[in-house]
Amino acid sequence: MKAPLQIKQALNDFGITSGDVGMEERVRFFIVDGLKKVAPSLNLISADPVTIPCRLIKSPAEIALMQRATEITIEAMTLSLTFLKEGGSPSDFSSAVAQAHQKMGAQHAFALANFGEASAFPHGSIQPQILKKGDIVLIDCGCEVEGYNSDISRTIVFGAEPTARQQEIWDLEKEAQAAGFAAAQLGATLGEVDAAARKVITDAGFGPGYQLPGLPHRTGHGIGMDGHEWGNAVKGNTMVLKPGMCFSIEPNISIVGEFGVRHEDCVYMTESGPKWFSQPSPSISQPFA
Repeated sequence: MKAPLQIKQALNDFGITSGDVGMEERVRFFIVDGLKKVAPSLNLISADPVTIPCRLIKSPAEIALMQRATEITIEAMTLSLTFLKEGGSPSDFSSAVAQAHQKMGAQHAFALANFGEASAFPHGSIQPQILKKGDIVLIDCGCEVEGYNSDISRTIVFGAEPTARQQEIWDLEKEAQAAGFAAAQLGATLGEVDAAARKVITDAGFGPGYQLPGLPHRTGHGIGMDGHEWGNAVKGNTMVLKPGMCFSIEPNISIVGEFGVRHEDCVYMTESGPKWFSQPSPSISQPFA
């Protein structure tokens, strides 16, 4: 109950003993619930109408921090790919990324790796995974610099030349990501970004919509002080793109029973359109530009 009492005292110091008090969406339940008990005269409401617009538009300084976080994650991922060994596990890669992030002065956020069939699940699998030559490897990593996040995904083939099928889906994913980027223009909506990327995938015979095999989730999410923020590139989102908005473009292709491919890079909106924080993967054998 200490935190709620401190909040009550701080409000009292400003002469606030009643009325509406907005609570940011990440505030823990026990704090909100405790404040209701110790200050029942306050009317606790959602602060989303204030906090979401404030966080949605990033300043040049915030974007610079996100750019630095991105550069560190690229270095960490590039180094840690050398830790992929036949017979290895996803944790071998994840541990290497965490150590690299920390050594370069960032706060490690996450590092995921999925092999073979497990790569078809956008958020991984609880099943044990052992790396084999010829496996698709999907990696997804991020860190924080001064509280601001990076988020990058790459897909490669381990220890062998890609099959025709692997190359075909990898190329299709690249085309879909490029279509999402092209649609991300000032005045367009985040829903249109999703639609553009999704159309490439459905035109190739996947889906339709969110059905599998295909793209089962949003094309992108907002990013900033949280790895996932408001500003989702998803069907029906009519939010208009403005300078300072930051979000990912990652139209994952999931083929359950085979593999999945995801290229994820984040963009920030400028007065002249979208700019990449990280350049998209040049080829299946060259994950970073």
